[in-house]
Amino acid sequence: MIILNKIISFYYREYKLNLSGFQDILTNIIFFFVSIFIFIFSIGPDKEKISTLSIGIVWTLLLLSSTLSLRKFYQDDFENGSLLIMHLNGFSFGFIAILKTFSHFLFVQVPFLLSIPIACIILNIANDKIIYLVASFAVGSLTLSCLGSISSSMNLMNQRNFLLGSVIVMIFSIPIIIFSVSIINIEESFNSLISILFGILLIVFAINPWASGLCLKLSIENN
Repeated sequence: MIILNKIISFYYREYKLNLSGFQDILTNIIFFFVSIFIFIFSIGPDKEKISTLSIGIVWTLLLLSSTLSLRKFYQDDFENGSLLIMHLNGFSFGFIAILKTFSHFLFVQVPFLLSIPIACIILNIANDKIIYLVASFAVGSLTLSCLGSISSSMNLMNQRNFLLGSVIVMIFSIPIIIFSVSIINIEESFNSLISILFGILLIVFAINPWASGLCLKLSIENN
C-alpha cells in the first residue's frame, strides 16, 4: 500500500509538472501540424500522391515530434536532484525508468494519439485506415517512449551532444515505422503485423529498465 501511494504521488507530481509546462506539449503538436502543411505544399495539389504518401508522412512527423521532448525526459529531474530523491525514497533506478516511460507515454504520446484523426482528415486518409493508424501508433508510441528513456538516460552521461539520443531513437525506430506502415497498406495481415509490433515492444520494454537504470545510476554516481 505504501509503494502504491508513492506511485500515485509520483504521477501526481508528473501531472503538475506537465500541466505547468503545457506550452512544450502544445509546441510539439503545433510543430506536427505545421510540418504536415509544409509536406502538402511541397508535394503540390495532387490529392492521389498525397494520399499515397500520407501514412509515411504522419509516422515520420510523429517520430520527429516525439523526439523533441527527449531532452527533458530525465534532464530536469537530474539537475534538480529529483532522481536521487526518488531513489532514496525507495525506488530502484530501473523502476524509476519504468515510471518515467509511462509518464512520457501519457503526457507526450497520448496527445499525438488524439491528434491523429485530425491529421488524417487534413491528409485525406480513408476512414477505415484511421483505425489501423491509431492502433499501430498506440503500440509503437510506447516503444518509442522506451527507446526515448534509454537514449535520454545515456545523454546524462554525454552532456556535450544531446542530438546523439535523438539519432539513436530514429535508427531503432525504423522497424517500427516499417511494420506500422505495412499494417495500413496490407490490411489482411493486420493480426500478424500488430503481433510483431507487440513483440518489438516487449523486447524494448524488457531492456529499458536495465539499460536506463544503469545509465541513471552511473550518471548520479559520477555527478
